[in-house]
Amino acid sequence: MATKEKKGGADTGSKGGAKGGKKKGDAPKARGPHAGADKPVPPPRLRAHYQATVRKRLMDQFGLKNPHQVPTLTKIVLNVGAGEAIKQPKFLDSIVEELATITGQLPVRRKAKKSIANYGLREGQEIGASVTLRGARMWEFLDRFVSVALPRVRDFRGVSTKSFDGRGNYSLGVKEQLIFPEINYDTIESTHGMDITFVTTAPGDDLAFALLKELGMPFRGNDKTGARA
Repeated sequence: MATKEKKGGADTGSKGGAKGGKKKGDAPKARGPHAGADKPVPPPRLRAHYQATVRKRLMDQFGLKNPHQVPTLTKIVLNVGAGEAIKQPKFLDSIVEELATITGQLPVRRKAKKSIANYGLREGQEIGASVTLRGARMWEFLDRFVSVALPRVRDFRGVSTKSFDGRGNYSLGVKEQLIFPEINYDTIESTHGMDITFVTTAPGDDLAFALLKELGMPFRGNDKTGARA
C-alpha cells in the first residue's frame, strides 16, 4: 500500500515536471507591448486617398471652383432591429457585442417609443442597437466594408443605385453579419442583418453617387441609373 502511494506521487511529480510545473488555476503570463506600441497611429488610408485624389476628381468632374463645395462623408450609421429581444432579452446582448466587434465602438441600445399589444411590445423595451461612426473610425470602417466585407457576400454583383434619399444620403441592407471577418462563425448564436446609412454633405444624389463611387463603393452597373439629381 505504501509502495503504491509512493509510485503515484512519483508519477504526479513527473507529469508536473513535464508540463513545466504549471498548475490548474495559474494566471497566464502577461504579454509585453506589441512591436508598434510606441509608434503614432497611422491616418486612415481612405481619408488620405480622398484628400489627395477624390477631391480633385470631383472638382474637375462637376466644375466646382470652391474646394468647400466638394462633398465629403460625415458619418456612417449602423442599425440592427432585434424583434426577438421581446421574448429573449439576451438576444440583444449578442447583437451589441457583435456590433462593438465590427465597429470598434460601443453601440447604443434602442428602446420602443410606444407599446403595441399585438406584438407584446411595451414602451421603453429594448428592441435594437445602433452605432454612429465619425472621424477615423468612419473612414476605416468604409475601407474595410468595400474592400473586405462586400466581396464576401455570396453571388455579389454590386450594390443598388436606387437607395439614395434625394438629399445625398445612401442606405443599404446587409443580410448577414458573417460578411465581416471580425465575426467568428463558431461563436455566433444566430444570424441577423443590419441597415447601414452613409451620410454625406452632397446637396443631391448625383454628387453623392460620384463621391461614394470614387471611395470604392461597388455599384451595380457602370452608370448612375436610379440616382436622382
